[in-house]
Amino acid sequence: MDTRFSLSRRRFMRTAGVLGAGLLVSCTDEAVLDPASPTNAKGGIPGPPGGGGGGGDGGGTGTRNALKIPSAQAPTGSLKVAPSSVDLGGGQLSTVWAYNDQFPGPTLVASQGDANTLQLVNGLAQDTITHWHGMLVDDVNDGHPRHAIAPGGTFSYNYQVNQRATLNWYHPHPHELTGEQVAMGLAGAFIIRDTVESGLGLPAGLPYEVPLIIRDASFDKNGDMQYKPRSGGFEGDTPLVNGTLDAGHAVDAAVYRFRILNGSNARIYRLALSNGDPFTLIGNDGGLLAASTPVSEIVLSPAERVDVLVDLTGRAGSKVMLRDLNAGWDLLELAVNDTVVNNMTIPGTLDAIVPLSQDGTTREFSFDGMSKINGKVYDMYASEFTVKKGVTERWRFTTKGNAPHPVHVHGAYFQVLSRTGGRGQLFPWEAGWKDTVLLEDGEEVDVLIRFDHSAVRGIYLIHCHKLEHEDMGMMANFTVAP
Repeated sequence: MDTRFSLSRRRFMRTAGVLGAGLLVSCTDEAVLDPASPTNAKGGIPGPPGGGGGGGDGGGTGTRNALKIPSAQAPTGSLKVAPSSVDLGGGQLSTVWAYNDQFPGPTLVASQGDANTLQLVNGLAQDTITHWHGMLVDDVNDGHPRHAIAPGGTFSYNYQVNQRATLNWYHPHPHELTGEQVAMGLAGAFIIRDTVESGLGLPAGLPYEVPLIIRDASFDKNGDMQYKPRSGGFEGDTPLVNGTLDAGHAVDAAVYRFRILNGSNARIYRLALSNGDPFTLIGNDGGLLAASTPVSEIVLSPAERVDVLVDLTGRAGSKVMLRDLNAGWDLLELAVNDTVVNNMTIPGTLDAIVPLSQDGTTREFSFDGMSKINGKVYDMYASEFTVKKGVTERWRFTTKGNAPHPVHVHGAYFQVLSRTGGRGQLFPWEAGWKDTVLLEDGEEVDVLIRFDHSAVRGIYLIHCHKLEHEDMGMMANFTVAP
């Protein structure tokens, strides 16, 4: 028996342990913009929308709770991970694991040339490290599992933000513990600005640019966050948007920019608007696309992001629901008031996307079962292959079953070249630059990838972003060398 796999399975099947009461900290949930939001004593957690739960209006829309907008801050100071009590809406308090007592964590905002000098402080009872998903940095700052810190420890990040505008995010990445820590609440958005984006007249900042972290969750009888791992991937029974149950958001009759992240461990969403209007897709994982595209539905696997515009200028007095057609969930109600704001003209052309051209080798990656890549379980201290900087390679992703596998690569963005078998096509949200692509059973997905960012060097990861697969060993190290 492979002893590493046995250890991984034992840790994976462990559910969230009981932490010392001394670690529990109180939180008044400063990220909620509604100052009148109640902070009652802990009560039962409402069920999913349509399931009879409502939890009071909490300053939201009708019987829905006011959407939390995580506070924005520069990537400086400290970032503490610890248990915290947060309001999920309508005064429903729940114990979660949070960054700086916020669920989701604070939205970090930086421009090209800014520095990330955050110090991570571990207030959990288990090892952790934070990965800057989508950031192009050296491996010391990437949040690799081998850099995990013990309870009470600290880790100082220091790197310059030097890449195109995009929505990235941060989340834990300790080996065998990532699924639990993300499911318990640890994630936050990281927005990068640049001059190309600002020149397009797109909404930037509140009220018309709104980050949305969509995820599912489960709760115990006390209403506290609960992690119930399955080898096929944790799927909770309740949707949350920005850590809000039954979320609603009061909006003007205007064009809104929603920066959407699938922050779930394993669930895939099929997003649509209840009134049949299209989204105008303008960006994805790696930033702006070449041109805006209307789409009626968007499929998002874990870790994928989209940047969309929703035109509500003709919808005064109506309510529009953001829905997940897969689960039948109503995720976010947009209650459009009578204030009409002509805040922008939707651009057609966005940014240049220069196609990559292969001049290096072709590598094949088979995602096997629920714990292996190319027949191997992850070895944290072994590098499986070396990539030369500045060379464009073709990477081919296949699977021998147990998909879906959202394939994520650290240290570079890639261009999705083709999908054969299965769904047999590429989708508008897979254009441009990506760091995660969905691989379904029966599919072969080819991407072109080149590691050419000046900061990128050292050991990076390719892995399945279904976090339970990742924890069981569906990862591989590789080295980027000059």
